Amino acid sequence: MQDHMCGLEIALWFLILTRPGSTAATSRLRDPGAKPAMAYKETFWMACDSTEQLRAEYGPFQTRAEAEAEAKKLGFGYLLRYEHILGENEEIQEVRCIFIELPGAVPVVVEAVQITLHTRCATCGESAAHDQPWQAEVWADIHEFEHTNHRVRLFEHARGKGLKEIGDWRG
Repeated sequence: MQDHMCGLEIALWFLILTRPGSTAATSRLRDPGAKPAMAYKETFWMACDSTEQLRAEYGPFQTRAEAEAEAKKLGFGYLLRYEHILGENEEIQEVRCIFIELPGAVPVVVEAVQITLHTRCATCGESAAHDQPWQAEVWADIHEFEHTNHRVRLFEHARGKGLKEIGDWRG
């Protein structure tokens, strides 16, 4: 699986891998003697660092004990229990997400939020992203020199906070 997948994407991959006919179809989560028309409840566990929408998750695990052990190794303070209620054709009817705070867990220090600068010409719409303020300034100077009467706007992007325009940035 890919490293940048979020918990819901992992959950969906997990369901795909455990579909009948796949090599992982022998799921320990289902009752093999149950009737096909019956709704199934699949539960799996993830270790996660917070309850925020933008969080790190690791897993899935079949048992809480596995997830808890991994969360302690990683220094994560929470477990996330996913419950999928599946219909008769194994389509997801309902998804439940339950956070469980681990007792005695030390909160993970949140790293500084990286800010990316974005410049966009208000006249023609051309835009660029920059890591340093001087790069945005140079891009704006070049663009406004090459295109007279164009005005470049500057935006700040912080993950989880969206874009925020920096007004009167050129003085």
